Amino acid sequence: MVRSPLIVTLALVVAAPAAVAPGVEQVNLLSIHEGTFPVIAPEHYGGWPVEALLDASPRSGWACPEGKTAGNVFVFEMIAEAVIERFEFDTAGIDEEGAAAKEVVVEVSTTSRATGFTPVLRASLAAKADGQKFAAQGRVPARWVRLSILSNHGSEGWVELFSLRGFGALPPMAALPSAISGTYDSSYSLFRVRQQGSALAGCYEYNEGLLTGTIEGRVMKLTWREGDNHGPAVMVFAPDGSGFRGYYWHAGAETEAPAGEWAGTKQSATVGTCPHWSGSVAGELEKTLVASGRARLYGILFDLDSATLRGESKTVLDEVVRVLEGQPGWKLAIEGHTDSTGADAHNQALSQQRAESVRSYLTGKGAAAARLRAVGFGESKPVADNATELGRAQNRRVELVRE
Repeated sequence: MVRSPLIVTLALVVAAPAAVAPGVEQVNLLSIHEGTFPVIAPEHYGGWPVEALLDASPRSGWACPEGKTAGNVFVFEMIAEAVIERFEFDTAGIDEEGAAAKEVVVEVSTTSRATGFTPVLRASLAAKADGQKFAAQGRVPARWVRLSILSNHGSEGWVELFSLRGFGALPPMAALPSAISGTYDSSYSLFRVRQQGSALAGCYEYNEGLLTGTIEGRVMKLTWREGDNHGPAVMVFAPDGSGFRGYYWHAGAETEAPAGEWAGTKQSATVGTCPHWSGSVAGELEKTLVASGRARLYGILFDLDSATLRGESKTVLDEVVRVLEGQPGWKLAIEGHTDSTGADAHNQALSQQRAESVRSYLTGKGAAAARLRAVGFGESKPVADNATELGRAQNRRVELVRE
């Protein structure tokens, strides 16, 4: 398939908005970032894998092998049962005239990946338009979502679709029955991870890899680093904590399909260590601040659109107190950052309030107020593309800077 010049046809599909309870945030539940993975997928062409449908990016997509335009059925498994209230599709990025998916059917099931499906949407997609919105037919609970592409816009060679999104209230995140800290046999050698509250730190023995990130329920959201190479990863644990499965990206390529899959099986509850890893959240934080003067503070979570710290974040902040106790000469700026969702002024104020909440917690634990300064930057300093949820999640952050 050769990418040809894109001719954009303005086509808007409008659906009546679904009812949303006041104060309830709707998120894209059909996203790798929220722990949804494909469990049944048709074949794909080259670098157009099924995972690209779930990365929320209109710049990467799925395409069938040449000539296999019929019988393309996908099943996606969500991390927990939820109600999807509206669906969105992207087709503007197609590179073959007539190849965009046209007639589609979406069904949901709470029974299994193979049975118990109820239709919730039948729609006709425009040939070249992103963000095509359709309300679901009723509030039907879902755990598995089946997408059938019945036709395209005339191409005999290809069917292409760039994104499928499904919005609803995020279900409660069930915690794992035991701590995830331990050693895992993974796709990239032994994977050692330590959980401290909602923060994660670890290492893997492939290319002296390092891991830092956050866990919410069964979903790990990590940054991996191998020397100068780094990027994000999203991994989901099995309900019993016996292993995980996920995907990783390279920095700067978050709007593309995942670079690869990363899976692991738990070997031991003993974390162990690697020669290139300090062994703890505080150790990695201090090492990074010594080396570069700046460190991202993983595991800091706030209530929705609020500066109220969530309880699981406090374990991480206690680690910051330990770093300050070990480095009595340090002064730190606490920087708050948001993604680009919402008005600039609101984001600026929220980022300042969140930085001040972190400062207030640290001083309440004994850190000297004169050593800490809170500053908010709103959405002005992104570290990733705000076009995807993966990028927006990286932009919502708290950073510490030595002064």
